[in-house]
Amino acid sequence: MSKTYRAWNPRQSWLLPPSPQDWLSQGDLVYFLMDVVESLDISSITAVYEKNDQGFPPFHPRMMLCLLIYSYAMGVRSSRQIARHCQRDVGWRVIVGEDIPDFRTISGFRKMHVSAFSTLFLEVLGICQAAGLVKLGHLVLDGSKVKANASRHKAMSYGRMVAEELRLKGEIATLLQEAESQDASEDALLGAADQAHKLPRSWHGGRHG
Repeated sequence: MSKTYRAWNPRQSWLLPPSPQDWLSQGDLVYFLMDVVESLDISSITAVYEKNDQGFPPFHPRMMLCLLIYSYAMGVRSSRQIARHCQRDVGWRVIVGEDIPDFRTISGFRKMHVSAFSTLFLEVLGICQAAGLVKLGHLVLDGSKVKANASRHKAMSYGRMVAEELRLKGEIATLLQEAESQDASEDALLGAADQAHKLPRSWHGGRHG
């Protein structure tokens, strides 16, 4: 007697269109980041767009902020890789929905708003620390070890807070430098044209063309 397996029909159409949020648990980091970004004052970014009302509407700055912060926290620097994750991975898809920015848009947003982004990124990390997070994805928020006995934990001294802020500013500066460097390297290798479907073989292991 043959074994019975669960049905697998990957090409079956959905009766109702699913939401990416149906595939990601509510405790995931992406939801926390979306809430945090929603609370930020982003006038330093929106003011740039309000000076020019011509052309197509830009992607929402909050979405782009959340996308970059989440990507960098997850260890993804390259704009092409971020765009690829937006197409394939549910955490990224929850952020962007069906309106996926291409890699040039992602890179351009970072370059245009690098100073404001750095400040807002630091604010997000501060909020995460205040919420008790020790790590944000791959980013360590507090360099000290967390004690097992919470009753022994004391608030940061002012000096330690200043030192921690300086450390996080350095981390952010390094992330942005790495993002710029990776984008420049991939542009040199692949060309700056819209080739989001192409990535260096070193990134995808040569499994995709």
